[in-house]
Amino acid sequence: MDTLPDYLQKNLDIVLVGLNPSLYSVEVGHYFATSRNRFWRAINRSGLLAEPLDSATDYKLPEQGIGLTDVVKRPTRGASDLRAADYREWAPVLKAKMERFQPRIVCFHGAVAYRNYLRHGEGVRQSTIELGLQRRCIGQSKVFVVPNPSPANAAYSLDSLVCWYRRMGEVI
Repeated sequence: MDTLPDYLQKNLDIVLVGLNPSLYSVEVGHYFATSRNRFWRAINRSGLLAEPLDSATDYKLPEQGIGLTDVVKRPTRGASDLRAADYREWAPVLKAKMERFQPRIVCFHGAVAYRNYLRHGEGVRQSTIELGLQRRCIGQSKVFVVPNPSPANAAYSLDSLVCWYRRMGEVI
């Protein structure tokens, strides 16, 4: 299966966890590659990065203490194309990766990503997910949830996304 590589290593401050890669991102080989996705604009404005990056330079994130992966590694056109079987297969894999690499913070992009991780990776059903620092950890890693930066999540402005990344940065 073609998918995006994980950018993971030991001693990361943050691992950003998306729901799953888009078909376009996999086609071009970079995270958050759709020009309408607000991730790169938000994280660059947040103060988390020492130098600005974009989808073409996503592989440089670990140099700045930030990794990238997904709850489900199967690419789809949209989140509605994911099946329960995808989460059952991939959420335990994500859990094992986070326990292995032990970042300071595991940051889920969106409540849907975290809710499905909890259900299929931890066996926990939690219907309501609040943004921000979570009570549960993954191994020694704190868990933080920020809004999904997808253009489909128009409920959160670019400024709001920037604020959530800044709040996460305060937890480090």
